[in-house]
Amino acid sequence: MVSFIESPSPEKHSPFDDFQGLIVGTLLVALSVQFLQAVDLFTGQIAGLSLVAAKATGLTFGALFFVLNLPFYVIAYLRMGWFFTLKTFAAVGLLTLWTFLLPQVFEIATVHPLVGAVLAGVTAGAGLIVLFRHGATLGGVGIVAVWLQDAKGIKAGWVQLGFDVFVFGLAVSFFDLNAVIFSLIGAAVTNIMIATNHRRDRYIAR
Repeated sequence: MVSFIESPSPEKHSPFDDFQGLIVGTLLVALSVQFLQAVDLFTGQIAGLSLVAAKATGLTFGALFFVLNLPFYVIAYLRMGWFFTLKTFAAVGLLTLWTFLLPQVFEIATVHPLVGAVLAGVTAGAGLIVLFRHGATLGGVGIVAVWLQDAKGIKAGWVQLGFDVFVFGLAVSFFDLNAVIFSLIGAAVTNIMIATNHRRDRYIAR
């Protein structure tokens, strides 16, 4: 007889579980990028910091994104292990692939900036939660956020939101104020979703 009162015993994700998790998670984040691009907004985290730094220094976004991410991959290997690091590399690669392929097959033609920001925040939040639950991130601050939540109990969403506030504060000097405000709203939606949904006491599968 099935009991709806007893808690199920923890189950470890199978390789297929992780594979589909990486596919679904990165697809959702790639969809959020589509919403952001449709309304000329941007994101937070290391990608956002790289964009601001590129504006300020004249260096290329790609070079800055690569360099700024390097210390975080070292942290991932030292604190989270090689398997977590490899899955994070795979997630970054998949996201790069989806962001190239999705614009080839569909386009978001008309959306209000506020709606675009919220939808981008929701899809990014859902995608990142899926990735976190399958032992991966998209690099950068997400690595530190997941480690701090697992090791210190500090919620990953609040760590990321704190960093995003810093990034968007810098962005005010280089971008249109309305774009910064709407982008920050999208980032807030993402990180509130993560803070309230990515909890070890609610999700027991590993």
